[in-house]
Amino acid sequence: MRYPDAPRLDLVDELHGHRIADPYRWLEDAADPRTREWSQAQDELAAEVLSALPLRERFAGKLGELVRSGAVGLPVWRGERAFSTRRDPGQEHAVLRVREADGSVRVLVDPMALDPEGTTTLDAWSPSWEGDRLAYQISTGGDEESQLFVLDVATGEVLDGPVDRCRYSPVGWLPGGVELFYVRRLAPDQVPAGEEQFHRRVWRHRVGADPAGDVLVHGEGLDPTNYYGVRTSADGRWLVVSASAGTAPRDDVWLADLAGDGALREFQVGVDAQTAAWVARDGRLWLLSDRGTPRWRLAVADPADQATWAHQAWADVVPQQEDAVLSDVALVDGPDGDLRVLAVHAVDATDRLSVWAGDGAGRLGDVRPPGAGSISGVSAPHTGGATAWVGYTDYSTPPSVLRWNSADPDGLTGWEQAPVAGEVPPLTVVETHATSKDGTPVHLFVLSGTGAPDCPRPTVLYGYGGFNVSLTPAYSAQALAWVAAGGVWVVANLRGGSEHGEEWHRAGMRERKQNVFDDFAAAAEHLVAEGWTTHAQLAVMGGSNGGLLVGTTLTQRPGLAAAVVCSAPLLDMVRYERFGLGRTWNDEYGTADDPVQLGWLLGYSPYHAVREGTAYPAVLVTTFESDTRVDPLHGRKLAAALQHATSSAAPVLLRRETSVGHGARAVSRTVGLAADQLAFLAAHTGLAG
Repeated sequence: MRYPDAPRLDLVDELHGHRIADPYRWLEDAADPRTREWSQAQDELAAEVLSALPLRERFAGKLGELVRSGAVGLPVWRGERAFSTRRDPGQEHAVLRVREADGSVRVLVDPMALDPEGTTTLDAWSPSWEGDRLAYQISTGGDEESQLFVLDVATGEVLDGPVDRCRYSPVGWLPGGVELFYVRRLAPDQVPAGEEQFHRRVWRHRVGADPAGDVLVHGEGLDPTNYYGVRTSADGRWLVVSASAGTAPRDDVWLADLAGDGALREFQVGVDAQTAAWVARDGRLWLLSDRGTPRWRLAVADPADQATWAHQAWADVVPQQEDAVLSDVALVDGPDGDLRVLAVHAVDATDRLSVWAGDGAGRLGDVRPPGAGSISGVSAPHTGGATAWVGYTDYSTPPSVLRWNSADPDGLTGWEQAPVAGEVPPLTVVETHATSKDGTPVHLFVLSGTGAPDCPRPTVLYGYGGFNVSLTPAYSAQALAWVAAGGVWVVANLRGGSEHGEEWHRAGMRERKQNVFDDFAAAAEHLVAEGWTTHAQLAVMGGSNGGLLVGTTLTQRPGLAAAVVCSAPLLDMVRYERFGLGRTWNDEYGTADDPVQLGWLLGYSPYHAVREGTAYPAVLVTTFESDTRVDPLHGRKLAAALQHATSSAAPVLLRRETSVGHGARAVSRTVGLAADQLAFLAAHTGLAG
């Protein structure tokens, strides 16, 4: 295959005693005429090859059915109103709805009504305590630069906004719906050049007022990469503010008595732990924390008594479990009016529900799950009641909502089922374990139509392995389409995720990052050894941090798999902090500014590990031009390096998309991308359909 010409610069950096070549530095600049010309040529090559793939249209058709299956979000109750999202078959985006006390349902925010082109996404939303006002955030073109609006729920009238620079902003309402706390970045002219994505602050805002007059609450003089959380109590007395430096697995927490002097006081500062804190209707300070308990626990303290704020004084309600990781809780009333906790725990990445006494007396029982799946969250009215709502999905069930009542504590009943647009293929899920290089067991979900390795089949191995992200069972149109065509789809629970708590996460970050790649390689070897597939029929796939995973896999083990899909990837680990949100990830990976940490990064950085004359597998790199998290330059540089270096006939393609970013996208864009990816993998693993 003849690739677009990409001049190699004789550019070598000297960094902490290392000579680091960077021949494609010029591809970092998207506005450079050379980059534009090269990118256009890559577009033409990718379009020519991908459009001719034999199964492309077949996958597009099947995905068109499966992706268009609906999705229902967990309701948030405020007064007698319930707010939730829903996407029906045929809709490009989910809409935000309100269910009134009489059962009628109205749409409050429809991204397609705001933008018929489908490039606007609903990023976040938060109703006031009374349910009469709604704060919501939208962004356009995939940039995730959220603008904040407030509307009147009864009339639909927009009362406030747009307020810009609200990316990743939580909202904490005060009673009455007149004021709220939120997070907003400083204006670009108030921060050093290159730091426009940082310098967040917590503000107090009056609905309808000019945000220029907002009251600064917190953040001045703190780490510029901090992300902030804000939570208020329903009575308006308590404000909780949290802060984490970038994506570091630790946070600081402050508490303010707004009925007193309103000053924020340190609750947990400078501690290597994560704690989510809020004051509930019983007046207690509830603490979901991994402090000293890496599998998490739920405890309480007295917000008005600082003596109980000391870690050793916290009183457990749901103590840490030896074999399970606590992820979410809801407070409900028991049949006799006693307070109970509905808790979500994960065991080997499968979620379970249990009920605990709110006074700390212990476990009261388990809830029968609908299957081996994932609970996306549990929700209960903040005013009390015996009912909670449970978000549920598994590999063949779209996101739906179930209902639980403390009067019937053993089971769940249906509340709102997501519709399925097409026929879900027969699916069997087998759970197995690979053994990593250091002897660590690595859990795998193996999805197939047969349930057993009756013969080696084309197989896709998917992983992520970072940032405390847990890959639990979830409806996946891509996986179902691959299985329907006769293939096997495998999800690996690698170190770096949260499947086994914070220790599992830290075993795959910083100087231990190689563990993640070893786990993934062990998973691949296990699938071959067990007869599920062969190396010639194996593909690996990942996106974002998972793009780093498969990028490292193809450079460290080029013969492990026959095909690779590397999406929105992070690949130049020496310069990643200079672009997008890279600086916020240095606690996860390390920084090239430190000589020891640079050694970690150079030990696996995919871009720097490409070697001329190596027979690399077929590679499809997919990037998104509006991606403000992982800059598309990573994909450009690796594609150019691989196209120059590979000695095999297997293609290396770069597929770009415009007007989409790292996160949510319209359904039709999802179908097009997934069809190209699956058809590419099928062509190079021998999947005939």
